[in-house]
Amino acid sequence: MKTGARNLITDVAGLRVGNAEDHRIKSGVTVLLSDRPFTAGVHVMGGAPGTRETDLLAPDKTVQQVDALVLSGGSAFGLDAATGVTDGLRAMGRGFAVGDQRVPIVPAAILFDLLNGGDKGWDRSPYYDIGHAALANAATDFALGTTGAGTGSTTATFKGGLGSASCVLPSGHTVGAIVAVNALGSATMNDQGQFWAAPFEQGNEFGNLGFGTPTGGLPPTKLSSHNTTIAIVATDADLTQAQCTRMATAAHDGMARALVPSHTPMDGDLIFAASTNAKPLINPVEDTLWLGHAAATCLARAIARGVYLATASPTDTLPTWSDTFTSA
Repeated sequence: MKTGARNLITDVAGLRVGNAEDHRIKSGVTVLLSDRPFTAGVHVMGGAPGTRETDLLAPDKTVQQVDALVLSGGSAFGLDAATGVTDGLRAMGRGFAVGDQRVPIVPAAILFDLLNGGDKGWDRSPYYDIGHAALANAATDFALGTTGAGTGSTTATFKGGLGSASCVLPSGHTVGAIVAVNALGSATMNDQGQFWAAPFEQGNEFGNLGFGTPTGGLPPTKLSSHNTTIAIVATDADLTQAQCTRMATAAHDGMARALVPSHTPMDGDLIFAASTNAKPLINPVEDTLWLGHAAATCLARAIARGVYLATASPTDTLPTWSDTFTSA
């Protein structure tokens, strides 16, 4: 597997990503959308999820496609981001047609970043406006690290962030991942900064440090906090909602490879899967197997990139990986 041209989820043709954040509150929103509605599924493996409209993604539900997917900080307050996106899409004339009305379908997931050092003393949730701004910023090229839903993210050892990666399969299908890394666990295995995802690295995308010897354990303070890593994997392969759900399920392997531990009772780990339905499957059984494997691999790489590219900001509660290992 080789990376796509951008090494971003937007290497899946037709997809765009919008980020917006408020550095004062240390939080933000990431939106994924396409030029037209797309098929989506979801799988939750964490013990403390926060979601909106994920029931619609079950294969037996009436609406089979969505207009956008939202990842947000802010815990339950962050669910307001999806309303900001929904209103913006409605103004564009997007949405599921019901008579003369359009109802945008916007599933969302949130992570807990309320204890990261930012000013959370708002009187009115800021996430509606941040979500609306993220939609307006949607483009094929976008920043990684301390941006979007990854703005205030943390891990057990370092500041987290927004990561993305892509690959192109021999079948010609493209797979990509985007993730807000906010884990109870750690993305690195030792005090040399080597990433658990090292075996899957492409080129120098997160330092090219190789695979080291695991040492140490989790800081006790992190065990009592709230976390959650939320992600989207996407492909141009023509998948049904059931096949998207299976792809999301397989992608959780990538989270477990890159974050140790993952899927804990204090994490709400969740993965959406999206298909633009652009390219038919050649061999449905074999192709879906490789799509799941590619999604897991891309997600593991994206997680490491999110931590690797995070940047420091005032009142941070944890150091960044880059300041720790590249400042000398």
